[in-house]
Amino acid sequence: MSEENITNTQTSQPKAEAQNQENTRTARPFAKKRFESRRKVCKFCAEKIDHIDYKNIQLIKSFTMDSGKILSRRITGTCAKHQRQVTQAIKRDRNLAFLAYCLPKK
Repeated sequence: MSEENITNTQTSQPKAEAQNQENTRTARPFAKKRFESRRKVCKFCAEKIDHIDYKNIQLIKSFTMDSGKILSRRITGTCAKHQRQVTQAIKRDRNLAFLAYCLPKK
């Protein structure tokens, strides 16, 4: 009996050491990084447009939601200067009835 106990304890020690080695592994150096978004570039600065005209309805409509809300800089990627001009043009178009303030309820 004593011989069996000795052999069992000898075989169990390498297993315990293997488990300790698995637990102490470090993170993989080739792990993928999380999603990195590209920096948004102002559409107007890229095309070198200085002034946004309220009469260009197709362009201005692309900066509003379907519900009529103005899209933010965070979403569109425009710079502060051009976002102010877009907002002013949208408000003018709404006042002149080129754009709706909101969609009619069904």
